[in-house]
Amino acid sequence: MDLESVIHKNPIKEESWKHVLVLAYQSLGVVYGDLSTSPLYVYKSTFAEDIKHSDTNEEIFGVLSFVFWTLTLIPLLKYVFIVLRADDNGEGGTFALYSLLCRHARVSLMPNTQLADEDLTQYTMDETIEINKKNVGSSLKSLLEKHRVLQKVLLVLALIGTCMVIGDGVLTPAISVFSAISGLELSMSKEQHKYVEVPVACIILIFLFALQHYGTHRVGCLFAPVVLTWLICISAIGLYNIIHWNPHVYEALSPYYMFKFLKKTQWGGWMSLGGILLCITGSEAMYADLGHFNQLSIQIAFTFLVYPSLILAYMGQAAYLSKHHSLESDYRIGFYVSVPVKLRWPVLAIAILQAVVGSQAIITGTFSIIKQCSSLGCFPKVKIVHTSSKIHGQIYIPEINWSLMLLCLAVTIGFRDTKRMGNAAGLAVITVMLVTTCLMSLVIVLCWHKSVWLAICFILFFGSIEALYFSASLIKFLEGAWVPVALSLIFLIIMYVWHYGTIKKYEFDVQNKVPINWLLGLGPTLGIVRVKGIGLIHTELVSGIPAIFSHFVTNLPAFHQVVIFLCVKSVPVPHVAPRERFLVGRIGPKEYRLYRCIARYGYRDFHKDDMEFEKDLICSIAEFIRSDTSEYGLGLGNFEDDTKMTVVGTSSSNLEGVRISEDDQDNNDQDNNSQIEGTSELKEVKSPEKVKKRVRFVVPDSPRMDMETREELLELMEAKEAGMAFIMSHSYVRAKRGSSWMKKVAINYGYDFLRRNSRGPTYALSLPHASTLEVGMIYHV
Repeated sequence: MDLESVIHKNPIKEESWKHVLVLAYQSLGVVYGDLSTSPLYVYKSTFAEDIKHSDTNEEIFGVLSFVFWTLTLIPLLKYVFIVLRADDNGEGGTFALYSLLCRHARVSLMPNTQLADEDLTQYTMDETIEINKKNVGSSLKSLLEKHRVLQKVLLVLALIGTCMVIGDGVLTPAISVFSAISGLELSMSKEQHKYVEVPVACIILIFLFALQHYGTHRVGCLFAPVVLTWLICISAIGLYNIIHWNPHVYEALSPYYMFKFLKKTQWGGWMSLGGILLCITGSEAMYADLGHFNQLSIQIAFTFLVYPSLILAYMGQAAYLSKHHSLESDYRIGFYVSVPVKLRWPVLAIAILQAVVGSQAIITGTFSIIKQCSSLGCFPKVKIVHTSSKIHGQIYIPEINWSLMLLCLAVTIGFRDTKRMGNAAGLAVITVMLVTTCLMSLVIVLCWHKSVWLAICFILFFGSIEALYFSASLIKFLEGAWVPVALSLIFLIIMYVWHYGTIKKYEFDVQNKVPINWLLGLGPTLGIVRVKGIGLIHTELVSGIPAIFSHFVTNLPAFHQVVIFLCVKSVPVPHVAPRERFLVGRIGPKEYRLYRCIARYGYRDFHKDDMEFEKDLICSIAEFIRSDTSEYGLGLGNFEDDTKMTVVGTSSSNLEGVRISEDDQDNNDQDNNSQIEGTSELKEVKSPEKVKKRVRFVVPDSPRMDMETREELLELMEAKEAGMAFIMSHSYVRAKRGSSWMKKVAINYGYDFLRRNSRGPTYALSLPHASTLEVGMIYHV
């Protein structure tokens, strides 16, 4: 099944209430797994060291008040009712906000952008509003567009948020699984529990990561029921504890108890905010996973089920603890101590399943965000396996999966307690939220065209709350919070070095491209023998002739009959419709048989890695030849300008276009010459050489083609039948003389190491090695 057709078959439309409710139910397993797990460790992390549970209950009621208002203001108010509206054509996450800003303010640092990209369906602005050029929003837009330093700051800000999400992908499975199995402490001695807890957690984590290559869709049907069962379980236990132990616990929801809490605990209370912060871990998933569902379904699920269940769970734990002050030790202040004894083992089993579901969601999200970074040139190419042909977004990245597993095991074995794990996870979570707040304030002005004062109010209100939690988390740097900082710094260096090297390499290509006059001076034969076949030259350039081509022409005695310069690029939109996939044009006069084809993908699109891409590519060239009425096609154009290109869709999206058909050759074919049957079909039969396939182009009914067009199509068929050779440069990038030592380290060692250990273009992987030619080139950037 063609995954692109599945994604783009049904346009966005008004959904029925039944469908919205089904999506809301399904979102429980994907979006809310992490957020729903937090009651396992919030109170335990908060009371770990900084504050003590006293007979006055001021501490426990103060913590409950903080939890209630944090859950209300951040996930409910900020994300559900504001941030979810800032979707990028239905997609969410840090890169969705950055993508919106790149389109509305032209702040993208990628050098291969084209005006034609702005004609893409999903590139269109959300609304056509006349903007007063004298207002603050327009001035801010001009400021960002003029100063490259500000563009780099914006990119680094987006990358920091992304790196912290990856760090969260390491920490969340560790703390979720570790907290889930902590229920064993109530059935054995502390000494026994110490030797059991870590091995059991490691076994569960290894099992979790080992299952990733099967894909979420194989076990995804169980996710929503597990989370629903867990939410019902914790809300029912919470309601029981409220009624049975302290029905007046609702009074602690008053903000007055936060003031009393801080007044009594002072420095310790402020330090404990790092534990309270954990109640909103997973909130970012509501926005990041928006593309899998829709805004209304996520809002309904959180507002009417997840939010009330979590509030009841936290109130129930507080009600129980308010009547139990003489606990044996502080480590027993946790979730399981408030569970009725007869229910502890069933709840423990459900909690472990819930921890696995919550971990699965963040692992899948990490795969997704790595793919987005790679698509936008901010991460080396890695192997991406699509585990489902029907469910959009189900991918598996082996290298990232095993790296996450090793890091997760290292955190589990190294820390061995939820306190330091909580400190680490809290800093990662709040940093992502701060980045979202900063980017969101820019979106309010530049994309929504709202008042700059509204953006200032947004960043001051939510930013001040998050800054308070950020300071409390950062102060625990030496107590575990250094882990997300270290992980993020490593990933940030990798991303920025790769992005910097990619840009420098492209700039070198642009400066050294071959002038068209040189090509025209060679004539149609290019001064060498043209043999049957297609030469597919990979290039990053969207215009001009790459230097690698002049290297071939001057050093090889023969070259292919048809030459295609192929550029595969990403554009700052989530998806490019298949009907807008290719940009096709000519290089030089028609008789040169030189074509440029640019394949465009969104940052969440799937790159085809099989022979289907090759067929789509050839069909796009054939359709361009058939319908070419440009000055190039008529031989009247200025050949020095090769930026004029035609939009051509994939063969599956363009049913009225040229289609390709390959049949097995029969050794008893009677003709050895090319023949044309009718006006709607071009056919080539066996040539004197022995070949396995006969290639045909099926052309739709149209006015009779002229002889030149017919001859060009026949030559393309002959070339396709003779075979295709994939030609790419094996680049060695080096910093030029006189560069700073920092640039030399980044380019000569950092970028070179990443390039040698990254993968090539996905569409080249399916070609036989005998059909691939790599030519070494040294880039001095």
